[in-house]
Amino acid sequence: MSSFQIEGGRRLSGSITPQGAKNEALQVICAVLLTSESITISNIPDILDVNNLISLLGDMGVDIKRENANTYTFKADKVNLDYLQTEDFYSKSASLRGSVMIVGPLVARFGKAIIPKPGGDKIGRRRLDTHFIGIQKLGAEFHYDPSAKRYEIEAKKLTGCYMLLDEASVTGTANILMAAVMAEGITTIYNAACEPYLQQLCKMLNAMGAKISGVGSNLLTIEGVTKLNGCQHRILPDMIEVGSFIGMAAMTASEITIKDVAYNELGIIPDSFRRLGIQLEQRGDDIFIPYQKNYTIESFIDGSIMTIADAPWPGLTPDLLSVFLVVAAKAKGSVLIHQKMFESRLFFVDKLIDMGAQIILCDPHRATVIGQGNHLHLRASTMSSPDIRAGIALLIAALCAEGTSTIHNIDQIDRGYQDIDIRLNALGANIKRI
Repeated sequence: MSSFQIEGGRRLSGSITPQGAKNEALQVICAVLLTSESITISNIPDILDVNNLISLLGDMGVDIKRENANTYTFKADKVNLDYLQTEDFYSKSASLRGSVMIVGPLVARFGKAIIPKPGGDKIGRRRLDTHFIGIQKLGAEFHYDPSAKRYEIEAKKLTGCYMLLDEASVTGTANILMAAVMAEGITTIYNAACEPYLQQLCKMLNAMGAKISGVGSNLLTIEGVTKLNGCQHRILPDMIEVGSFIGMAAMTASEITIKDVAYNELGIIPDSFRRLGIQLEQRGDDIFIPYQKNYTIESFIDGSIMTIADAPWPGLTPDLLSVFLVVAAKAKGSVLIHQKMFESRLFFVDKLIDMGAQIILCDPHRATVIGQGNHLHLRASTMSSPDIRAGIALLIAALCAEGTSTIHNIDQIDRGYQDIDIRLNALGANIKRI
């Protein structure tokens, strides 16, 4: 297991380009199973979760050709469904939560799928009900084998229908959508997720010959087709990386430029950082963050304490709340961070408290941060990354701290951030991979 040693207190400077979006990559790569024709996808991030999914598809019989560092061509013309019965498939797919999104494509094209209970971050319960209920409504039957800890899904025929999702789940919407594109008749999905990454999946499927309307809204209408074709698709920049770099620049009092961010797809993220008092400027499709000696948290118009909470798109993505929490510790003023979706995602704050941050964990979903401004002098610490997003928050804290910190279990960070140590060292950081 690898670790990072981080020398804190160094200012960063220069420019950095975000990787392709992890969350989009996991969706569109699963979609290649919907056709026997070639699909080329570019700007794929070279990170563990994505690489593991690509490897899993290769083991399933998908022909995969790496065109260059971030471009792959997939051809799923010889999918081996017998592989789904093997122990190798069970162990690989169980450790990768994104593998659940192979269910929709497999059921749509082959009429059956098998999936173990998926893994991923240890951030509390993450229900699959939305995925399964939606695909059931299209005509699939689910059976859970408790001894094998796997779901077996079969569908003799998928038929379009109306459904109202109980939550605007991004991966749930993606999974149902990929099943519905080849269902007979018309499917209407209300309360659908509408994140940019889901919009990207819709655009890719339409390029393959699907008939999806309402893209970008929470009401999707899908007219089923019998066959899908190949296409070319480019993945968006990762908005989570963009937000992480904004927070990192502010907390280390650095001046950096984030290149090619697809600014119009960032939604409320830039303004949410401005609420913490962080200055940032759009320059074309880049974001420039100037040097700031300090930054002050705004209050609401009536003078009440600022609250930053996650919400379905176009609200603030939950994947950035860990970054907002750590960055607020060095702001002037107080803020309530409300993580509504995952009940364990804020539990890493004890590590920040040990470093000197003033944070009150109110309950599993809420933390009050009392920002100390330039009076905050974080102490170096030895800690372990519990999940991807907490890991990047701890890395930001370590870059700001006095002395040398160590972060263990950085495989969690590598799951979501490509060569993060190399890229930050190019900006002036001193991060050693041990």
